[in-house]
Amino acid sequence: MNEDKRINRAMMILLLGSFLLRAFVAGFIELGNDEVYYWTYAKFPDWSHFDHPPMVGLVIQLFTLNLRFDHEFFLRLGAVVFGTLNTGLIFLIGRKIKNSLTGFYAALLFTASIYCFIIAGIFIMPDTPQVLFWLLSLWLLIDCLPDKELTKANRLKLLLAGITIGLALLSKYHSAFLILGVFLYMLFYNRMWFKAKETYLAFLIAIALFSPVIIWNYQNSFVSFAFHENRVGYSGSRIRWDYFGTEIAGQFFYSNPINFIIVLLSLFAVIGRKQFLERQSLRILLIMSLPLALVFMGFSLYRSTLPHWTGPAYLGLILVAAAWLSEKNWKGHLPKLVPWPLRIAVGFQLVLIIAGVLQINYGLVPLRKLGVDDVTTQLQGWKQLGDKFKAISQRDANENKMPENTSILTFRWFPAANLDYYVARPLNKKVYSLGALSLIHKYYWIDKARGDLQKGADAYYIAISYEYRDPHQRYGLMFDSIGPPDTLKILRGKELTWQAYVYRLYGLKKKISFRKFTDFLDPTNEQIDYWVYQIKTHPAWLNIVEEKAKEKGASLDDVLWDEASWTAEQQMHK
Repeated sequence: MNEDKRINRAMMILLLGSFLLRAFVAGFIELGNDEVYYWTYAKFPDWSHFDHPPMVGLVIQLFTLNLRFDHEFFLRLGAVVFGTLNTGLIFLIGRKIKNSLTGFYAALLFTASIYCFIIAGIFIMPDTPQVLFWLLSLWLLIDCLPDKELTKANRLKLLLAGITIGLALLSKYHSAFLILGVFLYMLFYNRMWFKAKETYLAFLIAIALFSPVIIWNYQNSFVSFAFHENRVGYSGSRIRWDYFGTEIAGQFFYSNPINFIIVLLSLFAVIGRKQFLERQSLRILLIMSLPLALVFMGFSLYRSTLPHWTGPAYLGLILVAAAWLSEKNWKGHLPKLVPWPLRIAVGFQLVLIIAGVLQINYGLVPLRKLGVDDVTTQLQGWKQLGDKFKAISQRDANENKMPENTSILTFRWFPAANLDYYVARPLNKKVYSLGALSLIHKYYWIDKARGDLQKGADAYYIAISYEYRDPHQRYGLMFDSIGPPDTLKILRGKELTWQAYVYRLYGLKKKISFRKFTDFLDPTNEQIDYWVYQIKTHPAWLNIVEEKAKEKGASLDDVLWDEASWTAEQQMHK
């Protein structure tokens, strides 16, 4: 009893401390590219969206009171609250499957995870609600799936799991692995559930909740499903060990290196048939985790993947690791409350967060002078750009150079959403992203919602130095003239981090009626292949592409495909 009190007291401290740390970071750094893009989900709500289902937008709407409070802190408040709830929830699941110490270790491992604490617990991402509903599903399934008596209480829990799985599907598509896990467990370990009507009702509930996404995709040529199929589908190319290595390295880091090692050791213990967790709970946790991790590792042999896609798989694995660790650390009457591996893991997380915030906002370490690409420079400066552009816009309006309501044009979802939130929103301006669907994503629908661009209209175009695109190539044939740019220097302290070039585009030659666009404008694979061949057979052009690949640290094939896609898309707009 004393031990439980000690653990419960430590859990309360952990929950309060993690909430305060999340809240501080949430309000202290600017939104990332993905986060500011998901702000458009709340600003332009729909049954679904090009990239993801609608849940992340709904969470933002809920915690900002439908964008009444639209500061970065309130946009991320859902992540802060859900992340704290998830820490408590994984504690409860750990206590359910073994004991309070397992729950506390699971909460510490969760807190130490870069994916769980930062990506899904501070940043506002589709993973934010997905992790909550994934854990709620585990909570319910651990109770009901092993029950061979099919009691009334567990039949109800299976129906409730249908709801939580449906809500997880409304967060991210690969929550479908929860359905796969349920099916596999029933098939191999408890086929009695196939005789229960609740099994099929739970499935129908999940699909019913997910149905708005299906309907939206049907109305839009299944464009979202096709987009994700292209991201992970078999390309027919040779095995890419570099992609596979990047995926494994990403999982190693996103999990937290110490967490990753503890998880591996616990899995080795499972393979060695060590008894540290009740068999039925172990089966459920593994069957809800390993298929997702293994499938995406398989995809990475042929496609470039993102390591956070496998993040939910580690929720079950964290619980397995916590159970193993609690067994290892039970020495005498009182176990170590925080064993040294968890102290190192949590310490690593704290150092990473503090160093990251300081580097993003102040650039304490001169990485560029050390010859290292400082990606944190791209995570700051957007507020500064908004302030500096405001002065230009007001001056142009006062001098009758540009109308006060002049729109801003760009070519891709990034930097469209950044410009939308930090530059256009304070000035009540509109941002349009003109380009292929594969580049503009949700802005295909946002452009329609914002209305047509009239003949004779002027526009701004803001080019970013590290993602520069020449407006003359893009818009030269669309406007009468393009003026020379104003250069805005974005500083971090006294360091020049990047620049923005503000172009004025005068006299749109022809009205752009977005509502008449009924087909998705994207170059075909044949068109892209044609330009790949053109690039490869022009040494100077190929050399430029090779330099770009070197600068980005990306594979030549990927950059070559991007360059060919960009060129093919340009030709379609001429």
